[in-house]
Amino acid sequence: MPIPLFNSIASWLLKKRYHQIELFLKYPDDVQEEVMQQLVSFAQGTELGLKYGFENISNYDQFKNRVPIVNYEQIAPLIERARKGENNVFWPTQIKWFAKSSGTTNAKSKFIPVSTEALEDCHYKSSKDLLCLYLNNNENSQLFLGKSLRLGGSKELYEDNGTFFGDLSAILIDNMPLWAEYSSTPSNKVSLMSEWEEKLTAIIEESIRENVTSLAGVPSWMLVLLNQVLERTGKNHLFEIWENLEVYFHGGVSFVPYREQYQKLLPRKRFNYYEIYNASEGFFAIQDRNHSDELLLMLDYGIFYEFIPVHGKVGDDSEAIPIWKVEVGVNYAVVITTNAGLWRYKIGDTVRFTSVRPYRIKITGRTKHFINVFGEELIIENTEEALKQVCEKTGAQIKDYTVAPVFMRDKEKGSHEWMIEFRKFPDNLNYFIELLDNSLKALNSDYEAKRYNNITLRMPLIHVARENLFYDWLKSKNKLGGQHKIPRLSNERTHLEELLALNSSVLKEDVS
Repeated sequence: MPIPLFNSIASWLLKKRYHQIELFLKYPDDVQEEVMQQLVSFAQGTELGLKYGFENISNYDQFKNRVPIVNYEQIAPLIERARKGENNVFWPTQIKWFAKSSGTTNAKSKFIPVSTEALEDCHYKSSKDLLCLYLNNNENSQLFLGKSLRLGGSKELYEDNGTFFGDLSAILIDNMPLWAEYSSTPSNKVSLMSEWEEKLTAIIEESIRENVTSLAGVPSWMLVLLNQVLERTGKNHLFEIWENLEVYFHGGVSFVPYREQYQKLLPRKRFNYYEIYNASEGFFAIQDRNHSDELLLMLDYGIFYEFIPVHGKVGDDSEAIPIWKVEVGVNYAVVITTNAGLWRYKIGDTVRFTSVRPYRIKITGRTKHFINVFGEELIIENTEEALKQVCEKTGAQIKDYTVAPVFMRDKEKGSHEWMIEFRKFPDNLNYFIELLDNSLKALNSDYEAKRYNNITLRMPLIHVARENLFYDWLKSKNKLGGQHKIPRLSNERTHLEELLALNSSVLKEDVS
């Protein structure tokens, strides 16, 4: 099929979907309640369905009162049974795929079930919707005249007991519809390569020969790839390689610390950035407007949402509420029920609603990634915004960072200890620290109260990381690429101590 014709047909089909999106925009609460009823009805004959009496659940209150909220550890035994080939445990159709997910905070892997329904009605549907919303906002887009440079995980798929597991990106690529493979680069063979650094080289060799019109991937790892593309080609910016590049679809980590660096690689005002919110458990939200930092919660993907208001302790277990009871400006921990058999499952993320008609959100952090040792309730949203403000004032650029508490000892007061890898150093580090402290005070009243006259917290302590410290740390844990990310905030010091030791050991080797 000629590319221009393919572009026209694809654009027409994707735009047709917008009328369905308008339905849940107009009737969001009804759509969500219908999703809950459909999930319960479909799974009433499963082991969990029989246990909790799904057959007799006819409204949200009954659902909430019968089905407990759970975390991964609580359902791991059921998932293991499904991984060994047992059917009808928590979902009626056979589950062949499990997305292997392990955060840097936990060496134990999680195996998230991915059903056929989740693949078709959530993950692939969301990919089409992302394009649909983008094309709806950019009528003159030439997206399909070229290809999308995708950067997924670097893990292969493995078979175990007749089921398969691997990175979600590997599962999606392995089951990808022909239209998606046709419009993407690199090839599936390269995309599924397991060795990250070899894979980057192969991606570059394939992609620089293509007419790339869009980018898709996690900002931290995509930045590594794009910088290597410039090194390989000797070009000054990416438009010298891909003249028709028009949009970057990104997700996985906050884009705030990376925006300025991307703007230097992509120095064109009309270039678009579109954020997505997805995970192994499902695809949740899409930026639906140009130049926005809010995400539209997608309500018809076979996912029923509930939210736990976060008060005091971050991610506490106060009562969950449905979407029709949420309020703008409140921080919530996210609970999902999905078409892959996750029932009232805490995914570990926190969000804040920016509007409720329609339901738009901002991701504020992780329930486990915060610092609240001294009652300061510092969340990732605070640190990202503070660093953005300070970098704008000082001209500094940050590649990666992490923060941990310094615990009180004897009469010594506590503090926050930072490890920051700069891409561009500030002229005066002490001034940088002062600005950072002041920005955090302005953004977080609890932090400000604990810093008042050094009553509980002393000034932040910042260590300057040597080049590629965080990359080497992830490499030592076999966590390069894909969804692997640096834990920004932690209530304990394990990650920071490892980074301090690695930073110190290499520095000593350099000196010797």
